[in-house]
Amino acid sequence: MSYSIQIKKKLLHFKQPAGTSRGIYTTRKLWFIIIKDDETGNFGVGECAPLPALSCDDIPQYEEILYKLTKEFAGTGVLDHSALKDYPSIHFAMEMALLHFRAGGLKFWNTPFSRGEEGITINGLIWMGSFDEMYSRIEEKLKDGFHCVKLKIGAIDFEKEIELIRFIRSHFSEKQIELRVDANGAFSTEDALEKLTRLSKFSIHSIEQPIKAGNWQMMAELCQNSPLPIALDEELIGVNDKEKKIELLETIKPQYIILKPSLHGGLYGCEEWIHLAKEREVGFWATSALESNIGLNAIAQWCATISHTLPQGLGTGLLFTDNIDSPLYINHDSLCYNNMESEPDIIKWLQYE
Repeated sequence: MSYSIQIKKKLLHFKQPAGTSRGIYTTRKLWFIIIKDDETGNFGVGECAPLPALSCDDIPQYEEILYKLTKEFAGTGVLDHSALKDYPSIHFAMEMALLHFRAGGLKFWNTPFSRGEEGITINGLIWMGSFDEMYSRIEEKLKDGFHCVKLKIGAIDFEKEIELIRFIRSHFSEKQIELRVDANGAFSTEDALEKLTRLSKFSIHSIEQPIKAGNWQMMAELCQNSPLPIALDEELIGVNDKEKKIELLETIKPQYIILKPSLHGGLYGCEEWIHLAKEREVGFWATSALESNIGLNAIAQWCATISHTLPQGLGTGLLFTDNIDSPLYINHDSLCYNNMESEPDIIKWLQYE
């Protein structure tokens, strides 16, 4: 079937500045695709959430391509995965809009999660900041009941970060709390192995992207020699062809990969990554990428359909002051779904400035 289609831009505001290795975010620009059957009035909404200076489709002509691809999709009602593979945020938004349309609401699949029977275990995210800020944030997550904490490193002095991690381990054993760290490519190729060796003394589960993406041979050496398991994140961005994915996995041989539908080919692309990773005994988990609660819901609904054993990275829905109300909520260290009597009015929220 064909659809009428509308695109709406939205600017969300962070409750507090979100520090990343690429700078500090105070606002988040998003595009929303609204597909509609004019005869029945049924609609579906999908969220485009490219990350500035990170997404492979963060390009000057983004809106032009978005309008072109959505117009083609509106005429056929069929997703052309090959045409969308280089535009992962648009790909994911179209998948999301179709799922929303077909489900008639925010429950995309009938799972124990969507029925409110089971939660999805997640990690607590500690954003980059000063030593005092990060220390305070860690205390807050531990009090909230998280058993897995992901710590962003690389923004302050490495010795201070080591001090912070040492403090955590002096109070909480490996059995009490699992520590993940994310360097976002902050380590140099010259000192990466030394830093990984020092970090490994604190029973850390894994480190994400220790060096910048693109140096496959060096990353392969680190994965082979590091005493600390390595998870690839930014390394996967822009690797959109199946043959290239296989080459990356077989060259680098990582211990884990981290999947973000907005960055890694939508649900279609992420499921391809999962299939290839499982064939090579590479572990994985999924995370959100600073989407609104609309995008976060889609990722959570999808996560509930795939077999996984590790905590997922789905706790970012509380970052914005002007996020839409959501059936998602966090209970201790789990993301849960509340069966609401009535779902939030997405169209009204999109129209509000």
